[in-house]
Amino acid sequence: QLQLVESGGGLVQPGGSLRLSCAASGFTLDYYTIGWFRQAPGKEREGVSCISRSDGSTTYADSVKGRFTISRDNAKNTVYLQMNSLKPEDTAVYYCAARRNSYGLDPGIYPYWGQGTQVTVSS
Repeated sequence: QLQLVESGGGLVQPGGSLRLSCAASGFTLDYYTIGWFRQAPGKEREGVSCISRSDGSTTYADSVKGRFTISRDNAKNTVYLQMNSLKPEDTAVYYCAARRNSYGLDPGIYPYWGQGTQVTVSS
Protein backbone atom coordinates (compact mmCIF):
# COMPACT_ATOMS: atom_id res chain seq x y z
CA GLN A 1 0.00 0.00 0.00
CA LEU A 2 1.36 3.39 -1.03
CA GLN A 3 1.95 5.65 1.99
CA LEU A 4 3.49 9.08 2.51
CA VAL A 5 4.41 10.32 5.98
CA GLU A 6 5.45 13.90 6.67
CA SER A 7 7.51 14.97 9.65
CA GLY A 8 9.62 17.88 10.84
CA GLY A 9 6.98 20.50 11.46
CA GLY A 10 6.85 22.62 14.60
CA LEU A 11 6.92 26.09 16.07
CA VAL A 12 9.67 28.42 14.88
CA GLN A 13 10.35 32.13 15.21
CA PRO A 14 10.29 34.42 12.17
CA GLY A 15 13.56 34.17 10.29
CA GLY A 16 14.13 30.62 11.50
CA SER A 17 14.43 27.36 9.58
CA LEU A 18 12.79 23.95 9.46
CA ARG A 19 13.35 20.87 7.34
CA LEU A 20 10.32 18.80 6.46
CA SER A 21 10.63 15.16 5.45
CA CYS A 22 8.30 13.07 3.30
CA ALA A 23 9.00 9.37 3.71
CA ALA A 24 7.47 6.88 1.33
CA SER A 25 6.52 3.28 1.92
CA GLY A 26 4.97 0.74 -0.41
CA PHE A 27 6.54 2.31 -3.51
CA THR A 28 9.80 3.71 -4.82
CA LEU A 29 9.84 7.49 -4.66
CA ASP A 30 12.19 8.01 -7.60
CA TYR A 31 9.48 6.77 -9.97
CA TYR A 32 7.16 9.54 -8.83
CA THR A 33 6.94 13.29 -9.02
CA ILE A 34 6.66 14.65 -5.48
CA GLY A 35 5.04 17.90 -4.50
CA TRP A 36 4.83 19.90 -1.29
CA PHE A 37 1.63 21.79 -0.58
CA ARG A 38 0.28 23.83 2.30
CA GLN A 39 -3.07 24.88 3.64
CA ALA A 40 -3.62 27.69 6.09
CA PRO A 41 -6.88 28.02 8.07
CA GLY A 42 -9.66 29.35 5.87
CA LYS A 43 -7.55 29.17 2.72
CA GLU A 44 -7.32 26.79 -0.20
CA ARG A 45 -4.51 24.28 -0.45
CA GLU A 46 -1.67 25.73 -2.52
CA GLY A 47 1.39 24.31 -4.21
CA VAL A 48 4.74 25.16 -2.66
CA SER A 49 7.29 23.13 -4.60
CA CYS A 50 7.70 19.95 -6.60
CA ILE A 51 10.49 17.75 -7.94
CA SER A 52 10.16 15.68 -11.07
CA ARG A 53 10.70 11.94 -11.26
CA SER A 54 12.58 12.09 -14.53
CA ASP A 55 15.48 14.51 -14.19
CA GLY A 56 15.00 15.99 -10.74
CA SER A 57 13.78 19.31 -12.12
CA THR A 58 12.27 21.54 -9.47
CA THR A 59 9.76 24.35 -9.36
CA TYR A 60 8.67 26.74 -6.62
CA ALA A 61 5.79 29.04 -5.86
CA ASP A 62 6.81 32.69 -6.14
CA SER A 63 6.10 33.17 -2.43
CA VAL A 64 8.87 30.74 -1.42
CA LYS A 65 11.48 31.16 -4.16
CA GLY A 66 14.92 31.75 -2.74
CA ARG A 67 13.84 30.58 0.74
CA PHE A 68 12.71 26.96 0.28
CA THR A 69 14.62 24.10 -1.33
CA ILE A 70 13.20 20.72 -2.33
CA SER A 71 15.46 17.68 -2.64
CA ARG A 72 15.22 13.92 -2.73
CA ASP A 73 17.30 11.10 -1.29
CA ASN A 74 16.41 8.03 -3.29
CA ALA A 75 18.47 5.77 -1.04
CA LYS A 76 16.28 6.79 1.91
CA ASN A 77 13.10 6.95 -0.20
CA THR A 78 12.54 10.43 1.19
CA VAL A 79 11.93 13.93 -0.15
CA TYR A 80 12.83 17.00 1.89
CA LEU A 81 11.71 20.60 2.01
CA GLN A 82 14.30 22.91 3.56
CA MET A 83 12.58 26.10 4.67
CA ASN A 84 14.70 29.11 5.56
CA SER A 85 13.86 32.71 6.45
CA LEU A 86 10.42 31.64 7.57
CA LYS A 87 7.67 34.22 7.81
CA PRO A 88 4.40 34.22 9.77
CA GLU A 89 2.54 33.85 6.47
CA ASP A 90 4.25 30.46 5.99
CA THR A 91 2.15 29.12 8.85
CA ALA A 92 0.07 26.20 7.55
CA VAL A 93 -0.31 22.46 7.49
CA TYR A 94 2.22 21.14 5.00
CA TYR A 95 1.48 18.06 2.91
CA CYS A 96 3.51 16.00 0.48
CA ALA A 97 1.88 14.26 -2.46
CA ALA A 98 2.91 11.94 -5.28
CA ARG A 99 1.98 11.32 -8.88
CA ARG A 100 3.44 9.17 -11.65
CA ASN A 101 3.43 11.70 -14.48
CA SER A 102 4.62 15.22 -15.25
CA TYR A 103 5.00 17.64 -12.40
CA GLY A 104 3.16 20.79 -11.43
CA LEU A 105 1.83 22.75 -8.47
CA ASP A 106 -1.87 22.05 -8.96
CA PRO A 107 -2.93 19.91 -5.97
CA GLY A 108 -5.78 18.46 -8.03
CA ILE A 109 -3.42 16.39 -10.18
CA TYR A 110 -1.87 14.46 -7.28
CA PRO A 111 -3.67 11.26 -6.25
CA TYR A 112 -1.53 10.23 -3.26
CA TRP A 113 -1.26 12.34 -0.11
CA GLY A 114 0.29 12.26 3.33
CA GLN A 115 -1.50 13.29 6.51
CA GLY A 116 0.28 16.64 6.89
CA THR A 117 2.54 18.31 9.44
CA GLN A 118 1.87 21.63 11.16
CA VAL A 119 4.30 24.52 10.70
CA THR A 120 3.77 27.58 12.87
CA VAL A 121 5.92 30.69 12.49
CA SER A 122 5.41 33.03 15.40
CA SER A 123 7.36 35.05 17.93
